[in-house]
Amino acid sequence: MESAQVALWVIVMLVALALAFDFMNGFHDAANSIATVVSTGVLRPSTAVIFAAFFNLVAYFIFGLHVAATVGKGIVQPGIVDTHIVFGALVGATTWNVLTWLWGIPSSSSHALIGGIVGATLAKAGAGQLIASGIWKTVAFIFVSPTLGFLLGSLMMLAVSHIFRRAAPSRVDRWFRRLQLVSAGAYSLGHGGNDAQKTIGIIWMLLIATGYTAQTASEPPHWVVIACYVAIAAGTMFGGWRIVKTMGQKITKLKPVGGFCAETGGAMTLFLATALGIPVSTTHTITGAIVGVGSTQRASAVRWGVAGNIVWAWIFTIPASAFVAAIAYWVSLQIF
Repeated sequence: MESAQVALWVIVMLVALALAFDFMNGFHDAANSIATVVSTGVLRPSTAVIFAAFFNLVAYFIFGLHVAATVGKGIVQPGIVDTHIVFGALVGATTWNVLTWLWGIPSSSSHALIGGIVGATLAKAGAGQLIASGIWKTVAFIFVSPTLGFLLGSLMMLAVSHIFRRAAPSRVDRWFRRLQLVSAGAYSLGHGGNDAQKTIGIIWMLLIATGYTAQTASEPPHWVVIACYVAIAAGTMFGGWRIVKTMGQKITKLKPVGGFCAETGGAMTLFLATALGIPVSTTHTITGAIVGVGSTQRASAVRWGVAGNIVWAWIFTIPASAFVAAIAYWVSLQIF
């Protein structure tokens, strides 16, 4: 562990970089919260991002800090973490986020950050300093969260179709336009609750490594929590329209009833993962739920080629961000 004598400017710079990542996370993942509600025409894009940002921020008052604890203490042995590892992790994750945003690919900010932490740690000390349980449960949910989203989204769609089978389509559409506001709010709540905590975790990791917070502390300083929730909400307000288009229009065409089922299934998955302290990808979750809803209509309703490209991005996220993080770690040794 580093001494508390680490130059203050280094710590301030890393906290600022972490909050920038958090902002980019909200910006990058805004599509996850609002793609369905925008594509179904329930809300205009400008209204939807404010709506989603509000619920991102409200998550601060609802969820515990289990995910932050996993990222801050459950991925790498605390004694090995230093400012160089934190720098490498943030640069690796942010680089991958920017690239996938430019390409319009909905990748995972969460797994980019985990990959960054792993890559920088490997560069410094090898695999022996990684905590296998924390990494494996995160990797497992790369597959579990979209699968669970798929199952819940498709089951909800089948149930709703059965319940409202005799109702007039225009009436069903009108009801679910209102209900989709509830489901979109719930999904944005889950997005804020899980994603903001990843940045809380890495700042907590930094403060422990530099001696500004005790390793035995049960939670990070209050200002860290508030700053991270505000940053992700601000990022969501600016949105990421390229990814909105992919998520809301290219995978499958959604109506309000489908949007409601996808968002509700995704929200249930996020609430469960956050309660268990597992950092999951909101991108993976909502993509699985959207595909599940689309597949209940007919297999051809889903553009499987687009979904396949997204899956490839998922597979490459951790190794790509880890590779960049390892390089950034070595570069940081020459800077500070």
